[in-house]
Amino acid sequence: MLNQLRNKKNVKLVSLIIAAFFVLGIVGISLSQSSIGHAAPANNSAVGVVNYQLVVVSHPELANVKASMQTEVETVKKEFEEKSKAMSDQEKQRYYAQLQERLGQKERELMTPVLDKVTAAIKKVADAKGLTIVVDKQTVIYGGVDITDEVVKSLSK
Repeated sequence: MLNQLRNKKNVKLVSLIIAAFFVLGIVGISLSQSSIGHAAPANNSAVGVVNYQLVVVSHPELANVKASMQTEVETVKKEFEEKSKAMSDQEKQRYYAQLQERLGQKERELMTPVLDKVTAAIKKVADAKGLTIVVDKQTVIYGGVDITDEVVKSLSK
């Protein structure tokens, strides 16, 4: 095999094949980015941006979620203190991990309806504005139609 790699004819052939793939790739990318051979796309691909974190924090039901989570945390703390008195350190760690998992599940259970409503509100505003894509504002450097205020107002109704 090393003899085949040392053969100048094989090295040239492999180099030509790699160069050909590279050139074809560049040509393919440039054709896909230009409008040569394609009709110019209609201006219906508007992009919206939303500050998702702000919308979630502004959701009116979030206060109820926080209160429920605080109650659950207090319950778990008391439960841990009572049941872990007779446990070894290793058992306490395992039990603590189980309780952390339970709290995580409870938080997901409480937050899912809120996040679903936020997503529905974003979709509703985007549809009303004719936007086909909405992305988180933190990932956008430039451009896009900011719909954060409209979504927050929609959730407040």
